[in-house]
Amino acid sequence: MNLLFSNDRTGAYPDSWYAASTEALAQFPAIEGEVRADVCVVGGGYTGLSAALHLAEAGLDVVLLEAHRVGFGASGRNGGQLGSGQRLDQMKLEGLIGRDDARRMWDFGEAAKALVRDLVARHGIDCHLRDGVAWAGSSDGSVRDLHDYAEHMSARYGYGLEVLGREAFQALCPSPGLVGGVLDMGAAHLHPLALALGLARAADAAGARVFERSLVTRIEHGTKVRVETAQGAVIADHLILGCNGYLGGLEPRVATRVMPINNFVVATEPLGARAQEVLTRDVAVCDDRFVVNYWKLSHDGRLLFGGGESYGYRFPSDIRATVRKPLTQVYPHLRDVKLDYAWGGTLAITMKRLPHLARLAPNVLSVSGYSGHGVGNAVQAGQLMARAVQGQAEGFDAFAALPAPAFPGGARLRSPLLVLAMSWFALRDKLGF
Repeated sequence: MNLLFSNDRTGAYPDSWYAASTEALAQFPAIEGEVRADVCVVGGGYTGLSAALHLAEAGLDVVLLEAHRVGFGASGRNGGQLGSGQRLDQMKLEGLIGRDDARRMWDFGEAAKALVRDLVARHGIDCHLRDGVAWAGSSDGSVRDLHDYAEHMSARYGYGLEVLGREAFQALCPSPGLVGGVLDMGAAHLHPLALALGLARAADAAGARVFERSLVTRIEHGTKVRVETAQGAVIADHLILGCNGYLGGLEPRVATRVMPINNFVVATEPLGARAQEVLTRDVAVCDDRFVVNYWKLSHDGRLLFGGGESYGYRFPSDIRATVRKPLTQVYPHLRDVKLDYAWGGTLAITMKRLPHLARLAPNVLSVSGYSGHGVGNAVQAGQLMARAVQGQAEGFDAFAALPAPAFPGGARLRSPLLVLAMSWFALRDKLGF
């Protein structure tokens, strides 16, 4: 099954609030005929756009191929949270790779947030960037863990997380099921599609040649790589694969270590004064569920809420019903609210919830598996791959050295095994374990 075409219209953005609320970007042409470049980038999301921008700014001739539209995939559909550190929290990361390497990964995470902020400012990208992400606990034990984590981050990293007890968290987020948490004002949230389109404009202005509706059908490896589409081909010295959950069979060596999954988001009608029943500050929230819920208020006063699990690669027939269930568990007083938009998207996870960076050949680099932490990770990964192409591979190699075990069962059985695992953890969520 090709996820590029399983759930969406060819060459079209989903019917999302993001697409409806963003200034349209003129279409880039499809590639025709054979072209040559220093670097070919496959994938027009944050990873590929960042790589193309940084390569073009460094004076390299770069061609980017996107099967649909730039920002079509997870980069234009996600929850828009620019989180701190890595997807795996620092305490778990220290246990996995040791204290010194965990500190290095934390520093990379801080640099990723700074990079996004810098690109937004330098290129005038209007993506409604705002500070603040809260982590919510739904049990006393979960809240204790979050508060212990805040103490750990302060003592070991000098990083401040605001500790919120029940009363303080309710004042911020009036949900009866949430009993405390922490607030990270060093993290941020934004309009994800607007960021992707801003990066595309910047890459184009820097001289990158961007082609849309240019599905890659074949790659020939060698001293020069040849990347073919139905209409044309690129011959390049270097190849960067930034396809994340949509990589599919294009690179089987990655497929065993990276699992595409779907997630779903709704946008309510504008809430007006009822917005105060959702959040009293302009911050984003994510909770402690294994099948995580995440939400924020849009700049026009809608609740943007992501959640709901999907077993299989097809989107459910009724996304609104799928997401309304967790939404009303978090906010039962919004049972009557109208859902104006509902959409799904494909992201990619890894076993350790850390991005998988790999040098597949001396002149072929790949990155995928951001595990829901891609706003900062993906933009940074594009920069790291651009630097690696230019012979500055220290950052790329640091991420490539992270553990990246294959999923049990390999590419063929990973999906049914994941269904079993997600079913089990979803049951634990429902039972409150």
